[in-house]
Amino acid sequence: MQTLVRKHPFHLVTPSPWPFLISLGAGLQIPVGAVIYMHGLTSHGAAIILWGILVWLLLAFLWWTDVIIEGTFQGMHTQPVQRGLRFGFILFIVSEVMFFFSFFWAFFHSSLAPTIQIGSIWPPMGILPFNPWGVPLANTYILLTSGLTITAAHHYLMAGNYVRTWVSFVLTILLAFSFTLLQGLEYVEAPFTIADSVYGSVFFMATGFHGAHVIIGTLFIAFCFARFVKHHFTRTHHVGFECAAWYWHFVDVVWLFLFVSIYWWGSY
Repeated sequence: MQTLVRKHPFHLVTPSPWPFLISLGAGLQIPVGAVIYMHGLTSHGAAIILWGILVWLLLAFLWWTDVIIEGTFQGMHTQPVQRGLRFGFILFIVSEVMFFFSFFWAFFHSSLAPTIQIGSIWPPMGILPFNPWGVPLANTYILLTSGLTITAAHHYLMAGNYVRTWVSFVLTILLAFSFTLLQGLEYVEAPFTIADSVYGSVFFMATGFHGAHVIIGTLFIAFCFARFVKHHFTRTHHVGFECAAWYWHFVDVVWLFLFVSIYWWGSY
């Protein structure tokens, strides 16, 4: 009987239905529901979006479960595979940089040469911008502090200090939740809406998508915390947590640009 011997360190993924099904939900059901909801075509647009998100989350959970089993229990994530995962995640972050670059381009295009339609001034006539030294500054402190705590969690994990890693994880999650709570309160008290000229559109698109990334990053870190509690990570095998930390630092940097350009410079 002939046995097959693997002559390379790479993981050849078995066929999986999850990527195809997730692409259907993210690229078809959720956008279609959003279009139906925004145009008021039927009264079921919000329900379609909600079901699309729930199905997407279920499929993502099943997919991530397979990846965790492959990497943690089956030993498929060798060092070369981990390098590939890191490189792939770096490319993903580069694509996210391009995504937010488009918002900053729209902001500076409109603010550096304001058109006559908005009164040839920036902020446009009738817009009362936020005070950057209130909630925005507090959120800046919160997010930068969370960047320090997630870095500390990574440092203590590599040092083998379980208790300090646990504390750093919890502090990061609490700070992330505080940021989202303050931004939600800021939106409730906003003196303008997304429909108030190009200022409102750019402001809520940029800060809103950043807020969505904060929520995603919080879930990412919370998921890694649950895996850490279950002892899935070691000093040399924690690529999932590394990706979560990189993602969170990306969120920090984007917020700094948002604070300086839109909140601070754009309010004068």
